[in-house]
Amino acid sequence: MNDLVFLKLGGSLITEKSRAHTARLDIITRLAQEIAAAQQADPELRLLLGHGSGSFGHVAAHRYATRQGVRTPEQWRGFAEVWKAAAALDHLVVDALHAAGLPAVALPASAAVTAHDGQVKQWDVTPIASALNAGLLPVIYGDVIFDEVRGGTILSTEDLFDYLAPCLEPQLILLAGLEPGVWADFPACSQLVEVITPQDYAGIAAAVSGSAATDVTGGMASKLTQAMKLVQQLPWLEVLIFSGETPGSVRHALAGRSLGTRICANRP
Repeated sequence: MNDLVFLKLGGSLITEKSRAHTARLDIITRLAQEIAAAQQADPELRLLLGHGSGSFGHVAAHRYATRQGVRTPEQWRGFAEVWKAAAALDHLVVDALHAAGLPAVALPASAAVTAHDGQVKQWDVTPIASALNAGLLPVIYGDVIFDEVRGGTILSTEDLFDYLAPCLEPQLILLAGLEPGVWADFPACSQLVEVITPQDYAGIAAAVSGSAATDVTGGMASKLTQAMKLVQQLPWLEVLIFSGETPGSVRHALAGRSLGTRICANRP
């Protein structure tokens, strides 16, 4: 297939989210190898990769309340600390992608995005489109952003995907985390929801909670809300929420296999 796919590797998947600055290097290496295998199996696969910051960015962001706004000198020092931590994890991810033979290029949002009260206001996406057209693997991640109202803020990978999807028109967005999908009965976690449409959303949203570990960008509830808005805006789009913890799952998802919970405008 030659349709564009957005893939996010969740911060809870690639870091130990309860231990500051602790990457799960074995998982990152495996995921990079799975992406490489998927591209070898389908050389026409076009992929934009995003990843969370996990225990690298979220801990400092929580300490300084960076997402809510940055105004004082101490908060600006915190802004820089969050930037450094998020970039450090990105270097580890990009290193693993290169080791797997993938031509990854990091295009950090902090250097390209202007926000207005926590929403992307301006972003020249030409470098991302050019990277895709050149057969490269552009990589973005949850990052600090200069904001006209808040001074500074943080935008998650899902926030960035929200802006990029109407511009680049992916057919599929894959959100790989720890959970196998959306639970209908969280935190009991005995009933997995296979498909969610706008008609189902209200009933399911009430049962969904946020993340158990420190996550300043909203956890599962936020992911579900953002995914639902996207499929309503772009009715051809499907979003899959699934576990990347299971070996082979990312490779299978990139090959088109339905995993976890599918979010779409209409039931298949």
